[in-house]
Amino acid sequence: MPIAPQDQNDAATARASADPGRVTPMMAQYVEIKAANPDSLLFYRMGDFYELFFRDAEIASRTLGIVLTKRGKHQGEDIPMCGVPVERADDYLQRLIGAGHRVAVCEQTEDPSEAKKRGPKSVVRRDVVRLVTPGTITEERLLEPGRASLLVAVARRKLSDAGALYGLAAIDISTGRFSVMETPQDRLAIEFARLEPREIVCPDAIHDDPELKEFWREVSVPVTPLAREGLDAASAERRLKEFFGVATLDAFGAFSRAEIAAAGAALAYVERTQFGARPPLSPPVRDAGGATMLIDAATRANLELTRTLSGERTGSLLAAIDRTVTPGGARLLAERLAGPLTDVAMIASRHDAVEALVTDGALREDLQQALARVPDVARALARLSLDRGGPRDLAALGMGLSASRDIARFLGQRINLPVELSRAARALADTDPALPTRLNETLADELPLNRRDGRFVREGCDPALDELRLLQVDSRKVIAQLQARYASETGCRTLRIKHNSMLGYFVEVPQAAGEDFLREPWRATFVHRQTMSDAMRFSSVELGELEAKIASAADRALKLELGVFADLCEAVLAQAEPIKAAALALAEIDVAAGLAELASREAWCRPIIDDSAAFTIERGRHAVVEAALKRDGKPFVANDTELSPPAASQQGGRICLITGPNMAGKSTFLRQNALIAVLAQMGAFVPAAHAHIGIVDRLFSRVGAADDLARGRSTFMVEMVETAAILNQAGPRALVILDEIGRGTATFDGLSIAWAAIEHLHEINRCRSLFATHYHELTALGDRLDRVTNATVRVTEWNGEVVFLHEVVAGAADRSYGIQVAKLAGLPPAVVERARAILSELEKTEREKPVASLVDDLPLFAVPARRNAPVISAPTEIDGLRDALAALDLDEMTPREALEALYRLKGLG
Repeated sequence: MPIAPQDQNDAATARASADPGRVTPMMAQYVEIKAANPDSLLFYRMGDFYELFFRDAEIASRTLGIVLTKRGKHQGEDIPMCGVPVERADDYLQRLIGAGHRVAVCEQTEDPSEAKKRGPKSVVRRDVVRLVTPGTITEERLLEPGRASLLVAVARRKLSDAGALYGLAAIDISTGRFSVMETPQDRLAIEFARLEPREIVCPDAIHDDPELKEFWREVSVPVTPLAREGLDAASAERRLKEFFGVATLDAFGAFSRAEIAAAGAALAYVERTQFGARPPLSPPVRDAGGATMLIDAATRANLELTRTLSGERTGSLLAAIDRTVTPGGARLLAERLAGPLTDVAMIASRHDAVEALVTDGALREDLQQALARVPDVARALARLSLDRGGPRDLAALGMGLSASRDIARFLGQRINLPVELSRAARALADTDPALPTRLNETLADELPLNRRDGRFVREGCDPALDELRLLQVDSRKVIAQLQARYASETGCRTLRIKHNSMLGYFVEVPQAAGEDFLREPWRATFVHRQTMSDAMRFSSVELGELEAKIASAADRALKLELGVFADLCEAVLAQAEPIKAAALALAEIDVAAGLAELASREAWCRPIIDDSAAFTIERGRHAVVEAALKRDGKPFVANDTELSPPAASQQGGRICLITGPNMAGKSTFLRQNALIAVLAQMGAFVPAAHAHIGIVDRLFSRVGAADDLARGRSTFMVEMVETAAILNQAGPRALVILDEIGRGTATFDGLSIAWAAIEHLHEINRCRSLFATHYHELTALGDRLDRVTNATVRVTEWNGEVVFLHEVVAGAADRSYGIQVAKLAGLPPAVVERARAILSELEKTEREKPVASLVDDLPLFAVPARRNAPVISAPTEIDGLRDALAALDLDEMTPREALEALYRLKGLG
């Protein structure tokens, strides 16, 4: 790795280690700084490179795919070393952070010339100026524009009954977002799934708690333990009050001890990683418990809300509905989709905003055109606050605030705006109109990435700067102008201004003219420097000053520009709070306009949301599948859903049993109803002709098959674990989506589990549910349980081929068409024909010896007594039963014969 010239002193020191046991001054400095940051890779600045040594170098070499070399010796051993150029450091940081590493950035804190003054072996002073961690990055190139970058801190408050409540504090340092909440332990995973943090920090007592060992193992993001000192609620409260400059936190809301402790821990970690730089954090806002629909991680994955099962954004519901045009709007849309509301009034407020922009297409178009000019205002402000911003961040603020004024004017021209839009308009109007004007007039059209590159101040803004630039860029022209003036004043047309390394700039005239320059009146202006055989050379005070200006023009011009940059930053940060409010308002308008555009173009409807147990969907569609089919020029078959309680029973929602073959669209139908509920409660219109949904407080989805080999769980075990979570947690306001429960085991085992699960959903959970199954026997429950209905996906056969109609209609399927689907999948023809023959024989046997229908009152599948109902034992004819049982040859009976025998035994009761 080449070493920059300015750091040759350090390089020479490293190479001078003749004694293999001696620690060089440079390596001693490195070891000392590394010891203070043991849990981070140390980016050690050496001139134009960040270099890594020892174990850090080995890790970075593997992660980044760069050459691992060596540099000198330390205690007799070769020192592994690798490095990256400073100008490309962000690219390498992104890869290291993506791999879960933390990086300590160690910069030179003095000029190398100062180090030389202390002696030939003195090293340049260095220190860590910043810790880069997954949850505290702010660089534009390291962040996803449409995704929040959250750091979540965890604290705990133990209860008297040996339970505990956990406080969570979420900070997005890149935008200033700061929220807190309290949750029981069993909902920690749900909240983490909603927040999708980039990094988690918690006291080491929580991190090392044996009860949470499995939980932390399953968390897919870096978890950083913190020492307990200074993380108690009292210390946290002091830290929060000092940071926000308040005497009490009461103005921000009422927080629990766990929430305050978590907020203090998050703030302490931010201060530790930023080394004194102050991010523009908003005061903490409390997320009330139960304010959002609870969706566990498995359900989010099954429904592919923000990511597909492969981890891609493309193909997710978020990608299908995103019509935002700003980064802030995209992040807010993702946040709302991840946490649908449960408050009817708040949902209605969002729907009002969307409806207003659906109705007023001209306003929507004006808003989206103006929003398209808005850069990422929130993140630009954050970088400037942390002194990591550049000229482009200032320009982003200028453009964003200018567009804000236009948007406020568009909204101000309308009357009777809904609450959300009128509130946003006020926030936009509260910004200082002079600030964007100043920014736009001061900054050039073409801007560098870094402020130290200069040339970002517009020409004409500062005469002194313009003069320096003229000297810097066009010094020949300036010299030519001075030469022409001297020639005119002296009357010597052959006067020339020249330059060499010894004299610098000088005036050269013929020998005869030079004699005149030695006398008055020119003697006071020109100073004789050198006599040649045919010419004489002079200098002048003006020429000397000009030479000094030219020599230092670049440095002085940059200094002036940096002063302008500092002044602009000061003006921006003085308006930080109004700018943050405007950034949020822009995001809210963008989301409303995007959802309105989607609803208008795709014919989505405004859902009716209330506190009932209703769930009625007319002509509902699957947003993602419909979009994919539309790209291929194919229509989507819409279907109705009715899960509202029957008129005669208001004690729980319906359970709809759906039968039909694979490939017919059962899973699509299940998912589309869950997605419609999510869309409705996030504040969007829905893909349906009509929708009436009573608030869904929890959403469960058990669709698809997967194993968990790392934990020793088979596909069936995973299915049962997820089903158990649903049956143990779903309440009357939940929406449950279940697909093929029990198919991973033996037929009778699976049928029994599915049967019992439906009964539990009906009698205990009493929730709205869609239950897809291939067990046609389960359809008998439609006649036994008052809130169970049957539906099937229509198919037909044509010339021996199955045709999927994708229509969901009332009734039950009489067959599964498995062989036809197997043929479509490409099974060898011989296998398909053999399967047909076997099926024919089985169906013939069934016709000759039909199994008694489960509609009859078979004790094995009898509906259990309702909760709290007394169990009454009916008298039995014991002797008759004994005789009948004695006559049975159990070892020789087939399953069907055994089932028939059970019916006969029942008749003896």
